[in-house]
Amino acid sequence: MSADLDPPRSASSSLYIGLMSGTSLDGVDGVLASLPADTDGQPLATLATAYVPFPDDLRAALMALQTNGENELQREAMAANQLAAYYAQCVAELLEKSAIPAAYIRAVGVHGQTIRHRPELGYTRQTNNPSLLAELCGIDVIADFRSRDVAAGGQGAPLVPAFHQAVFGSEEQARVVINIGGISNISILPAGKLQATSGFDTGPGNVLMDAWIARHHGQSYDTDGAWGASGKPDAALLAALRSDAYFALPPPKSTGRDLFHLEWLDAQLAAHPHLTSADVQATLAAFTATTIAEAIIRYAPQTGAVYVCGGGAYNAYLLKLLEENLSAGAGRAIPVLSTEALGIAPNHVEALAFAWLAQRFCLRMPGNLPAVTGARGLRVLGGLYPAQ
Repeated sequence: MSADLDPPRSASSSLYIGLMSGTSLDGVDGVLASLPADTDGQPLATLATAYVPFPDDLRAALMALQTNGENELQREAMAANQLAAYYAQCVAELLEKSAIPAAYIRAVGVHGQTIRHRPELGYTRQTNNPSLLAELCGIDVIADFRSRDVAAGGQGAPLVPAFHQAVFGSEEQARVVINIGGISNISILPAGKLQATSGFDTGPGNVLMDAWIARHHGQSYDTDGAWGASGKPDAALLAALRSDAYFALPPPKSTGRDLFHLEWLDAQLAAHPHLTSADVQATLAAFTATTIAEAIIRYAPQTGAVYVCGGGAYNAYLLKLLEENLSAGAGRAIPVLSTEALGIAPNHVEALAFAWLAQRFCLRMPGNLPAVTGARGLRVLGGLYPAQ
């Protein structure tokens, strides 16, 4: 254990844990980071990382909660309890790897698992049992980050652009950071600080590709995009997918599995029965790539470089399509790189963001950007579940 740690339970502690389980429903990513309290999040240091996969039964339970069903209240409560246990396991692994006792951690920031996202109806639901997590890990827990922004008239998403600006912003270069999880969202980071950061959900990321390969091959994702690369994108199906009304909406906007799911895809495929399953997968990759590229070209035409985080950063075929579409649409080369090039592994960025949001809550500093979410103003996000 480091000798220069702040005293246990000190409000001045710079040590935070962030936990993220995204729309891919594969597991929880965790980070333990040092975030100095007298800065806006920089410089940060990642002290430990962990990944805890979800078992099939939890994944199935969370997937079933995405749509209406019988006995939902009990099923959600039981899934939340199981989820909290896996979050606690991730916390324990982080503490063991770092050799830092729980008493020295200021707070755990946990996103929870989004099962419904309907800001147009005034709610968003991230299932979780933060009280149980606080009991299991003995650390203050900050959770439910989206609800306050929705209460203030916002979308409640995306929440990561403020963090992206803090750690990835550049004085010299306009950048876009793309998080490609189940859903894709972009953070538009102008050079310097004279222009406001903006961002929004562009549409599907991996959600449809993951669902399609699971149906046909029983795999949770298309490793390196190899199956998609074996097929050929179909122009007619791609046009049909892109015709959804969501893509014509101006930001601020956000989306999720409530809109983009297998039943939605099946309805589109009914008019294209001739396609092979590999061609459909290739078209879904092109769908993600083209909708992201179009959003960047329309709303961030001065972009000098694009950095990708999330699971999509490991799909070489998807990144190839993205770079081709970006460069073609912009009429110039726009490099597409992993956030690894900026010092943070793609699968750790979102967990770090929720550690940072937990710090913002503890400092009573706003965590949202009204220009991104459409909220009426800056808000402190999250709720506190004390360790004792």
